[in-house]
Formats: sequence, C-alpha cells, structure tokens
Amino acid sequence: MTRVAAVDCGTNSVRLLVADADPVTGELTELDRRMEIVRLGQGVDRTGRLAPEALERTFAACRGYAEAVRELGAERVRFVATSATRDASNRDEFTRGVLDILGVEPEVVTGDREAEFSFTGATHALSGATHPGPYLVVDIGGGSTECVVGTERVSAARSVDIGCVRLTERHALSDPVTDAQAAALRADIAAALDEAAETVPLGEARTLVGLAGTVATVTGIALGLDAYDSAAIHHTAVGVDEVAAIADRLLRSTHAERAAIPVMHPGRVDVITAGAQILLAVMERAGAAELIASEHDILDGIALHTARAGG
Repeated sequence: MTRVAAVDCGTNSVRLLVADADPVTGELTELDRRMEIVRLGQGVDRTGRLAPEALERTFAACRGYAEAVRELGAERVRFVATSATRDASNRDEFTRGVLDILGVEPEVVTGDREAEFSFTGATHALSGATHPGPYLVVDIGGGSTECVVGTERVSAARSVDIGCVRLTERHALSDPVTDAQAAALRADIAAALDEAAETVPLGEARTLVGLAGTVATVTGIALGLDAYDSAAIHHTAVGVDEVAAIADRLLRSTHAERAAIPVMHPGRVDVITAGAQILLAVMERAGAAELIASEHDILDGIALHTARAGG
C-alpha cells in the first residue's frame, strides 16, 4: 500500500483525497476527503485570466490541505488542475503559488487526461454484473464537461467547454432564468454535445455514470436528503424523468428557493441551474433511462494513477 495525496483543482472547487492505495488491486482506503468551493474560474471565460481574489481563495484552501497532507504523512502528492487553469493566461502565477504551498508543481492536464482520471475513479469499483459496460462517464465541472466511453479502459473521450460556472457567466442567467435565456443555454449545450458526439459514441453505453457536484446535488434532491450524505448518494440510480423534473424546478426557482434546499451547498446555489441542464441534456442525448451517481471520481483516479505510476 502506498499513501498518496491527490488534489483536484477545478473551475468551481478544489478537493483533496488522502488514501492508502494498492497499485495492484486498485483498492483505496480513504483517510481524508474534503472539498472547498473557491470559484477559481471566476470571470475566466470573459477575461482569460485568473482573478487575484480567486487565486487567494484557492491558495487559502491549499494551505489547509498542505497541513493535512503533512499530518497524514502522504508519500506522494499529486496536484491536478483542469479547465479554468488551462484557459488562463496567468496560470504561471497559480503554478508558483501551489508549488510554494504544497511543494509540488500542479499538472495542468488536457481534457483527455482529465477524462482518463475520471473514468478510472468512477468505474474501478463498479460491478459488471449490476452495472454492465460499456460505460459512459460524464463529469460535469465548473468550466468543462468530460464525456468518456469505455469498459475496462477508455475507448473514446472528449472534453467540451460547458460547465456550470462557465455557462452561468456566459449567459448572465437571471434569477429565475427567463425563457430566452433557457433557450440560449440549451442551444449552447446542444452544440457542445454535437462536438462531443464527433468523438464519443454517446448512445452506445449500457450504463451512464455521473460525477461531481451537480450530479451529487441532483441525486440528493431526488432522494430528499436533509443534508449532504455521500454514502446515500453513491451508486444511487436516478431516472431521466426525475432529473427532468428537478432541472425544470431549478430553472424556475429563485436564489432563495434554491438556497433553502437542504442538500444544496451554498457555493452551488447560483450555478446548479446550468449544471442540471447539462446533466439532463447528456441523459437525453445518450438515450439513458437512468443515471448512476458516483462519489468516486477524478480524485480516486488521480490517487490510483499516482500509486501505479510510482509518482
């Protein structure tokens, strides 16, 4: 077993997993998993730069993570940065800050590499008897969405620039969303999925697996949870009709109404509407009757790849 620390820094959140990993069996024994919403991608779609206040929020979270990594004695640390950082002209400033705090240089990974990590994390513990492949793994982030198809390994992947933060900012969504905004939002999502479908056979998978905060939130709403409960959400199946009803409810809701939903993280209140529309559109495009929510995701994939690669 190798003790590894994996950090996933996306457009909306930065997350940490410290685990003991068996590189042969793929077994992960979780020691610490945490998440902070830092909105690193604030304004990136418009300015092409990481905002100073967004950088400071992210560095503050990283300082706390560095302390946890030291206390738990992780042998290997890997920091992966995704969509917002790929797009930013001042990403060197971000890289220097992370290196100073955590002692490792962040890997600003491609969308395809991000997809590989997500697929590994989401599928390594799935039972083929209960959830048969091939799988379509959909990771809805703040800045991008990854669509990945495969069975034991990735056969096709595409990252497209639709994420809950990016689309909320791009369409300046009001509260609640107007009919015109909703139509423009759906058209934007449809165009991106057309692009994804050029590479990924979205309709050929037998099991659709959804990852990240949007999926967890929609699943928690479907379950009627009083608070976020990872164990309850993990591997829960949610039907497309229920997702459609929740997406429509969010579209018509006010900020206060969304904030009052017990399972809603405060940092997702303003972006969940766009995220739910992405999720629904993917399910409809794939012809999926249901979604399997996974709490194992890119973090687990980063940890496993780190243990197997030897660094």
